[in-house]
Amino acid sequence: MSLSIRVVPLIKKIFRKPLFILIVWLSLATVAGLQHYALGHYNNYRIFKNVFWNSVEGKNLYALYPDEHNDSNHYGPFFSVVFAPFALLPDAPGLCLWIMFNGAVLFYAIRQLPLKESTIIALLWLVTNELYTSYSNQQINPLVAASIILAYTWMRQGKDFWAAAVIMAGTFIKLYSIAGLAFFFFSKNKTNLVASCVFWAIVCFSAPMVISGPAFVVQSYRDWYVSIKTKDELNAKESHHQDISLSGVVRRVSGHRDIPMLYFLIPGLVLFLLPYLKTQYYDDTTFQQLMLCSVLLFICLFSSSTESSTYIVAFTGVSLWFLLHEPPPAKIILGLLIFAFVLTSLSPTDLVPRPVRAFITSYSLKAVPCVFVWLYLMAELLKYNPSSKWQKTIA
Repeated sequence: MSLSIRVVPLIKKIFRKPLFILIVWLSLATVAGLQHYALGHYNNYRIFKNVFWNSVEGKNLYALYPDEHNDSNHYGPFFSVVFAPFALLPDAPGLCLWIMFNGAVLFYAIRQLPLKESTIIALLWLVTNELYTSYSNQQINPLVAASIILAYTWMRQGKDFWAAAVIMAGTFIKLYSIAGLAFFFFSKNKTNLVASCVFWAIVCFSAPMVISGPAFVVQSYRDWYVSIKTKDELNAKESHHQDISLSGVVRRVSGHRDIPMLYFLIPGLVLFLLPYLKTQYYDDTTFQQLMLCSVLLFICLFSSSTESSTYIVAFTGVSLWFLLHEPPPAKIILGLLIFAFVLTSLSPTDLVPRPVRAFITSYSLKAVPCVFVWLYLMAELLKYNPSSKWQKTIA
């Protein structure tokens, strides 16, 4: 009995250590990498590796290469530079290190949030399951979430030059990261931010030319545009694993998969922008972080390219939103978190029977809890004023 009394507090103490969580995240990344390598299920990694080697060889970055992998690349030419260190490695270590890199950057980004240490620890644990889902797909979504978080935290800290760097780097890989500019009005030096964005845009546009030359890179940007446009059309009408968003739910439940995206995007964008009218709260840290939650959710809920692994972005927003409320949270707040954790985070796992998972995927139901959270969050933002219902943040 005395041994258990001593052990339990020790375990609790260990679980509250950021270093322990980082070790868990990196271990899970290694497990995911080795497991998928052993099974041969690392098609996305092969695509990414080929982006670099196709750049070197001057081959179309967006063509199909059925002898090497399924599907095609949809990331920008700048990705060839980012992925180069991993592409030069053998597949097994390259795959593991790539997944670990994604997790480590997100860990760093979350640690920069102006929150109490206990809140950050809770946030890291809450997103762990969703992070593993992203790990299993080997995609860049944890980096997307990290780029948006860092854009906010670095602007808040007056590091506009580096905020612009992560926004532009992310945008030139996967367009989602342009959402980092949503924090423009929170910047203390907007002129510097704009100039820095221009500088980093030039750097990111030009960097692939070191590998493959100017003409090839310019043509690749044209090809990227065509690739994105084609993919968007296919996502809405044919894909079962894309468009896991508000539009996807409505299109699939109604059976009308030809409903234009603008029917969702325009009203969603209007609602998203309304909180910016509360200019008196631009310097309020809690208001800023609620806007961060809104951005993380919005980019998933209003994109036809959203898939299951993209929800590390949205679920980070859900978890942060929940933790910003002063405990104990209202029943509706707790209920929405549980709803999101079960249907959004757990639904792709083996804890859910395969037929149920297939049903959830068929109707994009993974998005539903996040839709409710975002709508509730928007209501909170529209009637926001500092009060005791919010956690005390770091000034």
